[in-house]
Amino acid sequence: MKHLLMALSGALLLAGCGGDIDEIRQWMDQQRKEAKPTVAPLLPPKKFLPQPYESAAGVDPFSPQKLSVAIKQEAAQPNSLLTAEINRRKEPLEAFPLDSMAMVGSMTRDNKRYALLRVDNLYYNVKAGDYLGQNFGRITKITETDITLREVVQDAAGEWIERLSTLQLQEKGR
Repeated sequence: MKHLLMALSGALLLAGCGGDIDEIRQWMDQQRKEAKPTVAPLLPPKKFLPQPYESAAGVDPFSPQKLSVAIKQEAAQPNSLLTAEINRRKEPLEAFPLDSMAMVGSMTRDNKRYALLRVDNLYYNVKAGDYLGQNFGRITKITETDITLREVVQDAAGEWIERLSTLQLQEKGR
């Protein structure tokens, strides 16, 4: 009996909702007619113009010629760190990078300190004021255990700055 009563009440509720829906349909039709879409039209696609690759014929940014031009331009400026370095004669040990050199000894003669360097299985005697390496390195001090030198290098902003480097005495067996 309970089930029958529940089914009957459900049917009555549904029958109450199924009344005149013409009024709702008319309202919806009227709203559709009054609503104006505001969609902007799409722009036509841009025309693609193919370009030939021409950078192969350009100057390599890492070429020695480009670097030498930049160094000469920098050296032409007054008060530049490179001005004195460019205009002097290069020494033989400036052809080698510092990491290919090894300090193997030091000595004192006539109250002057000298260091013995090994480069490509050849030995060189150097003193304060001599030039080493590929970054305009000049020896500023020699001790029993290391050589201190001042180099002129470019920083991240492209400015030329001074940097201190050292070559330490290599122990036997290296």
